[in-house]
Amino acid sequence: MTKEEARLRIAALSDELEQHNYNYYILAKPTISDYEFDMKLEELARLEKEFPEFLLPSSPTQRVGGGVTKEFKSVKHRYPMLSLANSYSREEIAEFINRIKKTIDEEVEFCCELKFDGLSISLQYENGMLVRAVTRGDGAQGDDVTTNVKTIRTVPLKLHGDYPEFFEMRGEIVMPFESFNRLNEARAEAGDDLFANPRNAAAGTLKLQDSKEVARRRLDNYCYYMMMEGLEDRYQTHYQSLQAARKWGFNISNFMARCKTIDEIFEFIDYWDEARHQLPFAIDGIVLKVNSYAQQQALGYTAKSPKWAIAYKFKAEEVETELQSVDFQVGRHGTITPVANLAPVQLAGTTVKRATLNNEDFIRQFDLHYGDTVTVVKGGEIIPKIIGVNFDKRQAGAQPVTFTKACPVCGAELVQNEGEAAWYCPNAQSCPPQVKGRIEHFISRKAMNIESLGEGKVEFLYDAGLIKDVADLYSLTFDKLYGLSNDKVSFKEKTAKNIIDALEKSKSVPFERVLFALGIRNVGEVVAKTIVAEYHDIDSIIHASVEELSAINMVGEVIALSVKAFFENPVNLDIVERLRAAGLQFAKADTLKSDKEQVLTGKSFVVSGVFAHYSRDGIKETIEAYGGKNVSSISSKTDYVLAGDKMGPEKRKKAESLGVPIITEADFDAMIGVKRENAETGLLF
Repeated sequence: MTKEEARLRIAALSDELEQHNYNYYILAKPTISDYEFDMKLEELARLEKEFPEFLLPSSPTQRVGGGVTKEFKSVKHRYPMLSLANSYSREEIAEFINRIKKTIDEEVEFCCELKFDGLSISLQYENGMLVRAVTRGDGAQGDDVTTNVKTIRTVPLKLHGDYPEFFEMRGEIVMPFESFNRLNEARAEAGDDLFANPRNAAAGTLKLQDSKEVARRRLDNYCYYMMMEGLEDRYQTHYQSLQAARKWGFNISNFMARCKTIDEIFEFIDYWDEARHQLPFAIDGIVLKVNSYAQQQALGYTAKSPKWAIAYKFKAEEVETELQSVDFQVGRHGTITPVANLAPVQLAGTTVKRATLNNEDFIRQFDLHYGDTVTVVKGGEIIPKIIGVNFDKRQAGAQPVTFTKACPVCGAELVQNEGEAAWYCPNAQSCPPQVKGRIEHFISRKAMNIESLGEGKVEFLYDAGLIKDVADLYSLTFDKLYGLSNDKVSFKEKTAKNIIDALEKSKSVPFERVLFALGIRNVGEVVAKTIVAEYHDIDSIIHASVEELSAINMVGEVIALSVKAFFENPVNLDIVERLRAAGLQFAKADTLKSDKEQVLTGKSFVVSGVFAHYSRDGIKETIEAYGGKNVSSISSKTDYVLAGDKMGPEKRKKAESLGVPIITEADFDAMIGVKRENAETGLLF
């Protein structure tokens, strides 16, 4: 066989097998036998081995695995992977629907879908080819698991039809019950520990180093949302985009409904609360999404989740067990949390021994007594919690559970802020679990990511008097660490060197993560990034007023008060100065802004459409480079709508109704002083 003949045969076999794969796994309408499919696959593998120059990443042979991944590279998400707000209450669902309808003047249609009980995945496609698959991770970045995801038959490696040049599909990877049972049977025979549930099994499988083993376990995938620039210009509704994606080769659930009334929505929920037990995979609820993309944009997002979607979670499994004792734990912010110690009991596939009691009000609400028979569920089927007491089984003379009045560690008298249920230990600078908790938060992966310095080592160094706050970490040296040990940890040469190297490396961590690492109450990763986008250095944040901080999108008064209180504490200011002196980043690294006149300062822009001289991301970066701010939806406070070709008609209509100026790409260039005849602008992204 000549090379040209081989190339043509490989291409023909690849296309034919991909079509058969689509017929079998997506359409559930196989057109050849399994034996015929396997024979064609073997022929393709043989030809690719003989002519390796024609082996493509999208080849059907890549689904059988074979690659070994020793380390899963961390990748930043192009679009953050937010979480959904959860509800277990029909009343909350009704409130959500009514709130949406009060916000949106026109008729609202909801898309109701199954909530798959698996793990989220982001699938990136360029020119119809799968180029990357990334786990949710912390929402901002996740792990690249492309090699393993390619083994999943319901993830298309190559698309067909009128697909966009670049886009992402969000999906859920699940392990079907059949695969789960087969896997656990094999593990039982081998004497290995069994997986508790299909979700845990799917998560463990996706991070296996051997992709052949991933392929053998037969994971499945369902896609549920499309992400791309100009999505609302291409499709009017979420449902419409999913039907298009189905034609390109994606596995889209058939079990969805478009509903316009509360009764229709609850009819869908009630049906699947019963029918879910007949499905070949696990679901744990129903997801409601506003169907119109224009309405989604109008509703916007919170720091953690979209305002246009919510998940209704089905009632979790519950069991009764004995409340034996209560411990009081101290968090890094000094919050005292009571934790129930329970008689061990099996619940949702795991042994439960402890459950959170939240706060003093919770204990009073249930009138808890030691020895009570309590009902326990897993909140979100993850965190055990008590939801009731069987008073008929209470023993005579049982003693009530009382909330401690002093810190269980340092003995300080507890305090309670007005309007809050929680009690706090005020000894923030000296209470050991608070100090150690703040240090552990500071070094965590999502913050400064100081590798090799785990919880046990932090406790050892604190108890040894080598660190009393996060700034002390940067006074550590190899000589101070090398040779230290106790019965739990040992600072050998390599360990000590790794810690010092990681501390040095952390000095290049960007400002927004440093701000998050400081551990300011109520300031999570997203909020820290939002604040830094508005105030580009630590001094600006320190001197900003509560009113100015509150005005930042997604911040508000509660967070602003927390930030202000943190920086009004001289101890915290001293720590910041010592960290600054150590070389940490306390200003936003933005080379674009350094040499550009801030002519757009104070101006907000909504970008829509396609542009001649900028990519969508490029024009947004240019807005920020000149001091402007990008916002996701049009409101009366929006200064300009920057319109390219194929601008969404709903956006244009809304801008015109609110009197927001609509400017062209040429208008924008004029605002920032860019002349197109000068090719050396440096801003043609």
